[in-house]
Amino acid sequence: MELELERTELNGWDTVLDTTVCREETMEAIVPDACPDILRICDVEGTVCLAGKEAQEGRAELSGTVRAVLLYVPDGAEGVRRMEVSLPFTCTADAPAITPACQITALPRVQGADARLLNPRKVLVRVSLAADVQVFCPGSVSVCSGIPEAERFGMEQMWERYDTYTTVCVREKPFTFSDDLTLSGGKPEAEELLKSRAYVRCNEAKVIGSKLIFKGEAQLQLLCRGVDGDLFTTEFELPFSQIMEVSGAGEEAGCGVQVILTDLECTMDGGDGRMFSVSLGLLAQAVIREERTVELLTDAYSTAYPMAVQRCSHTLERLIDRGEKEITVRELLETGALLKDAADAYASIGALTQSRDGERVTVTAQVNVTALYQAEDGNMGSITRPLSVACTLELPEYAGCTCQCCCTAPVFAVAAAGGLEVRFPVSFRYAALASRTVSDISGITVEENQPLDHSQRPSIVLRMVGPGERLWDIAKAYGTTAGDIVQANDLEEDAPVGGRLLLIPRKR
Repeated sequence: MELELERTELNGWDTVLDTTVCREETMEAIVPDACPDILRICDVEGTVCLAGKEAQEGRAELSGTVRAVLLYVPDGAEGVRRMEVSLPFTCTADAPAITPACQITALPRVQGADARLLNPRKVLVRVSLAADVQVFCPGSVSVCSGIPEAERFGMEQMWERYDTYTTVCVREKPFTFSDDLTLSGGKPEAEELLKSRAYVRCNEAKVIGSKLIFKGEAQLQLLCRGVDGDLFTTEFELPFSQIMEVSGAGEEAGCGVQVILTDLECTMDGGDGRMFSVSLGLLAQAVIREERTVELLTDAYSTAYPMAVQRCSHTLERLIDRGEKEITVRELLETGALLKDAADAYASIGALTQSRDGERVTVTAQVNVTALYQAEDGNMGSITRPLSVACTLELPEYAGCTCQCCCTAPVFAVAAAGGLEVRFPVSFRYAALASRTVSDISGITVEENQPLDHSQRPSIVLRMVGPGERLWDIAKAYGTTAGDIVQANDLEEDAPVGGRLLLIPRKR
């Protein structure tokens, strides 16, 4: 006879893919008729805007556009001019467990951009992309939590508790932010807006009821050419606050919210050179995880009937540590020449690598730093240097670590002896998890027509308890119960029994 067991459903989202996808895009572009010929390219910077994500059978697909802005010295004219090129991209990541029901989170970034002059009116633009991609599949695991008719069949049951760290909700919300901005009094009037970039960050996220409330800010940095021909930068802080519908999460859940760009439009407004209009398209991606305690029926036996037990295994994750560490980078970019001024600077996050030495984990990010400067002779130039930024974490050897990295604020640059000094923060968001395999009972078959005969067993057995032995194991081996052993030996509940001589009574 197969017994019907009590079961508990563990609902959540399983991570079926966690990877970084890299892609390179190139495009030939013609200089617009209204722009002068190119004499020399000074700088190329790309901004990635994600347009779509789609989960297909066995594949996750991302699409969007990289807007590359070229700054160049014109032939036969003074000053710096701009040219914008839009490069569409599509990249994919494959995994057999991906289905259309999956949810995708993606953090795309431009690792680097450059351009080669083919002729004074034609350029070849190249951008290197990377996207951190996670794919979550809805899942439900049925675990055994008890036997309804345990007393009828003389069943003894053992439960064990395990702490788990479960992804309980994956949601996203697109939203927009628009504002009119005015240059501060300390800034000159702008003749032309050359470049704009946004550093978007979520600073706070909290589940209240069925709502996820998150707040953050976009730090907008503009590079302008003043009426005197000099370049200057200006920054604006644009705070945002949003509410997202979520389900299945408690108010103590850990909320990871990443906000990325889907659009960035910034234009000069009015004729005084001090007003700008900005519109940001943003996508908030929320992954909510929760620490839970699961109670599993891990063993059972009958003192009345022969029985057979079927088992199944589950992999559970538990949280070891999570957090964010910010590393401040300060470097001198050597140019070998005296510079008049630093006009602009920015950083691009490249590949991340991990190394471990015992309990010390080092996450290293390759960062390309670019600075645009004006030399003493008035000529514009740029310098790009690769830097390695390391973050050290103390984690147990059995813990695996996942990490995401981003530059969280504008790069500060200033002319210094021998080059340019740059300072900027790099944030490492990490989570350390440990996996373990546990088993529970998946089925029980009882031979109800063949009751056990205890009359052939000795009425009393004296048994020395070995190191690490449990009363449960001894009782199961002798067909009795732990309660009967406790009573026969006048033991206190939960008293240690290792090394004691116990009387094992026969089950009646």
